[in-house]
Amino acid sequence: MTTQPRTVGAAARLLGVTTRTLHHWDAVGLVRPSERTGAGYRLYTAPDLARAHRVLVYREIGVPLDEIGTLLDAPAADAVVSLRNQRDELRTRLDRLRRMAEALDRMIEAREAGILLSAEEQIAIFGDEWEPSWIEQARQRWGETPEWTQYAERAATRTPQDWQRIADDLTVLHADLAEALRAGVAPGSPAADALAERHRATLSVYFDCTLAMQVCLARSYVHDPGYTAFYEAIAPGLTTWLRDIVYAGARAHGLDPETATWPSAR
Repeated sequence: MTTQPRTVGAAARLLGVTTRTLHHWDAVGLVRPSERTGAGYRLYTAPDLARAHRVLVYREIGVPLDEIGTLLDAPAADAVVSLRNQRDELRTRLDRLRRMAEALDRMIEAREAGILLSAEEQIAIFGDEWEPSWIEQARQRWGETPEWTQYAERAATRTPQDWQRIADDLTVLHADLAEALRAGVAPGSPAADALAERHRATLSVYFDCTLAMQVCLARSYVHDPGYTAFYEAIAPGLTTWLRDIVYAGARAHGLDPETATWPSAR
């Protein structure tokens, strides 16, 4: 480094900072110019510039500015302790950033794939009748909706064990629905309303399902051959009965199922 003293502007250009930064460092006593011109202008000597370079190094690795002065002036042993502490803190921050990056990768993958399970894992969890292609079909149909975004965000954090619990809960619900149908539970009864609410809760595992959304889905069960075949395989007549208990539950909450649309504020 040259031994020729530098003006504030020249020193700033050499260090790659602004003159305002140097003025601030001077004001707080971090790096003060040792000399002045005959006209009173500040001049930075080689030792001043060397100290400024050390400030930049410490600032780059994340040391707070109000700690750098203490670090520069501390005995060597104290400085080493401070640097080690700063290193440990930096490693902690790097670990947190790495976890954040991994979470973002999972969210991106979930948005694109719909579920972070292999085809084999999906069949093992959801049963032999499950078709992994259904996820891609759903993404193509609803991939631009807020509900799909919500579904993907939740899917990004779920493990195979989480999905297994969800599948088990759904299996229990289907069994209870079939049993209630066979027992003659009437739509609008307290027992039927409770089952309708459980049905909405299973949908809300994937996205926030309003009453209107549930009604729209229940309506589609009757008109979509795929849905109808699925529920009729559980128990003959279940498709229509499930729609009816959902409709009755909606009416109990003041929602007319015949006019319900998706999405709805209700």
